[in-house]
Amino acid sequence: MCKKNVFLDQAGYLPEMTKKAVITTNAKSFVITDENGTVVFKGNTTEFGYDEASGDTVYIADFTELTKVGRYHISLNSGESSCLFEIRNDIYERCFDDVCKAYYYLRCGCGLEERYAGKFTHAPCHTEKALLWDDNSILLDVSGGWHDAGDYGRYSTAAACALGHLLYAYKFYPDVFQKQKLSIPESGDALPDMLAECKVELEWLMKMQREDGAVYHKATTAHHAPFVMPEDDTAQMFLLPPSSMATADAAAVFALASGIFREFDCDFADKLLTASLKSFGWLEHNPGFLFEHSDGCTTGGYGEMRDTDNRFWAAAELYSVTGQTRFRDMLESLVKEDINLTALGYADIAGLGALSYIMCTDENDALRRTFISNFIRNAEALAAISDKCGYGAALTPDMRGYHWGSNMTLLKNGMIFLIADRFEGKNRFEGYAAAQLHYLLGCNALGFSYVSGTGEHSIQHPHLRPTSADGIDECIPGMVSGGPNGRPSDEDARRLIPEGTPPMKCFADDELCYSLNEITIYWNSPAVFVLAHFNREK
Repeated sequence: MCKKNVFLDQAGYLPEMTKKAVITTNAKSFVITDENGTVVFKGNTTEFGYDEASGDTVYIADFTELTKVGRYHISLNSGESSCLFEIRNDIYERCFDDVCKAYYYLRCGCGLEERYAGKFTHAPCHTEKALLWDDNSILLDVSGGWHDAGDYGRYSTAAACALGHLLYAYKFYPDVFQKQKLSIPESGDALPDMLAECKVELEWLMKMQREDGAVYHKATTAHHAPFVMPEDDTAQMFLLPPSSMATADAAAVFALASGIFREFDCDFADKLLTASLKSFGWLEHNPGFLFEHSDGCTTGGYGEMRDTDNRFWAAAELYSVTGQTRFRDMLESLVKEDINLTALGYADIAGLGALSYIMCTDENDALRRTFISNFIRNAEALAAISDKCGYGAALTPDMRGYHWGSNMTLLKNGMIFLIADRFEGKNRFEGYAAAQLHYLLGCNALGFSYVSGTGEHSIQHPHLRPTSADGIDECIPGMVSGGPNGRPSDEDARRLIPEGTPPMKCFADDELCYSLNEITIYWNSPAVFVLAHFNREK
């Protein structure tokens, strides 16, 4: 972690954005110097006071008025100084590209070539057919897609969630993605690179669909692999039984993707829509909640208690792409259920359904106005939480905020701020979205940039098998760590985090600490969304 008492966004700042550093020593003033040691800015700090989440007494150094492009340090009278930071118009471009290209490094069923992966190559992996868990006489090809997280499993609901974030990022900011070059095998085609990467996962998810439309919940080995390279994980792959959540999420994301891909590939768009309707048909014939956690399989369960939010998302996406009233009727009936209409996570995902409906209806639609009001009210509540945090994080200082994958919640909150701004039209929340990004990239109580490869003190040892097994000191760039967890669930984390540590400081950059420092595809995806916003041309 950063040993300094001056914390800021280690990637840097856009010239016109609000710029603040957090100081945890009693400093009344600060100066900013450029690379030549010339003082370019002087300012006084503002005392924020005690910050509950970090246990720090916090002072704020505001240098928003400094807009000149350059490389700088903040210094205090005590002689302490900050990490190097930059002010530049394209300051987040590299980080944005890294968190997008991270999906290429997570590809399964193929090898990674040096021309695209650089030093992070590996041989083809997980190409053998999978056995049905409940009928070992059946073998199916489910190769492809992305490794889900620190392990080599692939999970349908997690995949759909990540794809949902990424595809809506494209819908919000198409120009950003159309000009992006990620250096992946598909680069140079008409399809934008990020959509080409999404296609890899979509094609895998279609392989997870049964002929009757049901979608298998996951494709994994019976137990997590040891810390080996993916090609050395040769245990038998299994297909676990379908679930209604996986089927609904697949129906939703297939419909969403079909509308986007139609501009580039009508045949693929038709294939996606056919798959979506097939899964939705299964849902109609199987209205009950279905999930089996198979005994004997110890990989991620990704269980949920109900599927109402998933079905709502599916109905909304199919209404958006087809306009058929039967889908609107279903989503209207599901709205009456107790679902969170701004939720954007894999286990609670109705917010993507609300977003779909908002984007396919006009301003006179009453239900659309209700959905927009929900996002605005949530953004206002999150802004109040951010205002109470010395570091600007919209996370409550308890387990609701600092849990396993707290950075996911942080970034989903960033998405909510940007969604509210988009449809309210008053630009009240962009600064709050930026504050979540600043926290992620170093303006936090430990001074970590939680994105590998970005910043002077970025994470280096995530819970990610290839980075442990590849023999390379440098970490694969662009991986978003789960972040602080006030109640870590793994033994190594509990050993490293002293009892009573404030929740924002409950973190260790250690590969064994999966409940602190794992990565996953649906933690990178909201980061892609937020970073896309701050990479757009104004």
